[in-house]
Amino acid sequence: MPFSSREWHLAARPAGEPKPSDFAFVTTAVPDPGPGQVVVRNDFLSVDPYMRGRMNAGESYIPQFELGEVMTGSAVGTVVASPEGTVPVGAVVAHFDGWREYALLDAAAVQVVDTGLAPASAYLGVLGTTGLTAWASLTEIAPVHDGDVVFVSGAAGAVGSVAGQLARKLGASKVIGSAGGPDKTERLLKDFGFDTAIDYRTAGVAEQLAEAAPDGIDVYFDNVGGDHLDAALQVMNLRGRVALVGAISGYNATELPAGPAHLPLVIGKRITLRGMNVADHADLAPHYIRQAAAWIADGSLVAEETVVDGIENAVDAFLSMMRGANTGKMLVRLPQD
Repeated sequence: MPFSSREWHLAARPAGEPKPSDFAFVTTAVPDPGPGQVVVRNDFLSVDPYMRGRMNAGESYIPQFELGEVMTGSAVGTVVASPEGTVPVGAVVAHFDGWREYALLDAAAVQVVDTGLAPASAYLGVLGTTGLTAWASLTEIAPVHDGDVVFVSGAAGAVGSVAGQLARKLGASKVIGSAGGPDKTERLLKDFGFDTAIDYRTAGVAEQLAEAAPDGIDVYFDNVGGDHLDAALQVMNLRGRVALVGAISGYNATELPAGPAHLPLVIGKRITLRGMNVADHADLAPHYIRQAAAWIADGSLVAEETVVDGIENAVDAFLSMMRGANTGKMLVRLPQD
């Protein structure tokens, strides 16, 4: 018998910062699965900054959300109907049909995850694309070498908090992070192993970074763009590397921002600026998951989560994440009866 599912639709394309009225909460019936299909009851939904770009019209590296249709995103859940048993009932799977309670999926579109290795939610964070983004960025996009000084912006967020820890494991001699507010900067030092924490709300980033890195930086992991990228270019050492992972400072902008004022320094310093899309690095996932799971088990890799309960609160979780309310990975948990 069909499942009744609550889900979120995009009702209007946001102008600037999204508003609750840009979304619609809808109840639908999920059909019974046919051959080669499964129904998944979602247990955790991921909300991520890149979703803001999908709310705009136009082509990007990932399809836009369509008006009046259910949104999508990473999720983990439990198979509750599977007529052929290719993926059996009870299996815990990761997939890309979040923002809803139940999803009808092709069995080929889900990935069974090992909850004996780590909790299911970890496959949306440190063992999912979040962690893989950090790992691939620091091993292939802007490789960390022994003795490097590494700067991470958005360092208390989902990707940044993992990136700082991985930079240390890859040989960095000093790891500097930026975050907003004293609580987050304290967490960088106490929980995530950063050597220095910059609070971008208290003073200019460029001045604080220059003080934190008197001998310059070798690698910049950029989640923010804007003034953070410009600050990093000013203190970057010769042949420094920059992984352009995100630019959250401009995601709600209604006009294109000005480019970094110090971009010409890239020429003289022979700096490498390279964009990062985690989809290009799926081949690294099996090795990374095994290694990261071992680090989680021995306590040397902290997997922080901020969890909001209830599908009805998914939009609020997204909006608060965009304002920086989370530490670590922002998740929506769907309590089960």
